[in-house]
Amino acid sequence: MAVYKDGNKWRSVYRYTDWQGQRKQTQKRGFATRRDALTWEREQLNKVNADLDMSFKSFVELYAEDMKSRVKENTWESKEHILRTKVLPYFGNRKICEIQSKDIIAWQNEMMNHKNKNGKPYSPVYLRNLHTQLSAVFNHAVKYYGLHENPASKVGNMGKSKYREMLFWTQEEYSRFAAEMMDKPVSYYAFEMLYWCGIREGELLALTPEDFDFNKGTVRINKSYTRLNGRDIITDPKTPKSNRVIQMPDFLIEEMKDYIQRLYKIGPKDRLFEVTKYYLIHEMDRGAAAAGVKRIRIHDLRHSHISLLIQLGYSAVAIADRVGHESIEITYRYAHLFPTTQSEMAKSLSDLRKGEESNVS
Repeated sequence: MAVYKDGNKWRSVYRYTDWQGQRKQTQKRGFATRRDALTWEREQLNKVNADLDMSFKSFVELYAEDMKSRVKENTWESKEHILRTKVLPYFGNRKICEIQSKDIIAWQNEMMNHKNKNGKPYSPVYLRNLHTQLSAVFNHAVKYYGLHENPASKVGNMGKSKYREMLFWTQEEYSRFAAEMMDKPVSYYAFEMLYWCGIREGELLALTPEDFDFNKGTVRINKSYTRLNGRDIITDPKTPKSNRVIQMPDFLIEEMKDYIQRLYKIGPKDRLFEVTKYYLIHEMDRGAAAAGVKRIRIHDLRHSHISLLIQLGYSAVAIADRVGHESIEITYRYAHLFPTTQSEMAKSLSDLRKGEESNVS
């Protein structure tokens, strides 16, 4: 460890032994004072020794080193953005071992009272996500670095975990919308896949010709597309359950054959829909307005597909296999759509009781 005068500034050099026993060196220039250089040096020592006397900002850097390679790139980008913009400005310079539950409550109040330039607060779901990301950092410190307790866990979450309101298009509404999309084949076929297969937007945008087996009438879902920092990224699907093979209706088989044949220069591994999510949103706006149907989100087409399958009488288990959900999630999220209503349940129970009484008599 050493601090040197570097022109009008100060430079700190820190030497340490890594986990493989190799000697390493790190340094930083441009400190205004010797004291600043020594403070940085002390933080490096705390990080290497996993000393919880370090600042929260330094621990988040450790957390990033531990976790970044274990999650999807877009997942980490979302976590990092929240920590950088919503958490570090409040806790970054505090020692992680000194942050208390009362500090978490004050931060929660700040987040819940926040208004953007249009006077709009954060949504309940977003507030819950903010707290979840903060709590994850403390959990990591407790589990792997010896922090006594998680102050965020003691306080409890804020916001709500409720799903956004789900909107649906009936088959008639979708047909009116689809008719307006026929002037742009890429839009028409994209929305046909979304509505009739119930796939996610990222799954659609990752599709390639080799994913289709027209002899069997199936499409394979085994990847997802996202655009991140100006780069096209293909990842695994959202969950292991999302890896699936979907049987397509006959008319969709013929439509996708036709679409792929139009793309005569496309390779087997090339993306079929080289459009952006913003393009699909724009087309959704255009088509809904032209068709005179209510505007729904792109993801609501997936809800519309599930709703249609429920109306056709399929079970939660069968629907879950098709759309890549757990059956319990289908049951929970779409319970109000299944035909067995409370009144029908009550009638069945009444009939059961009457049957017992008649047997007794």
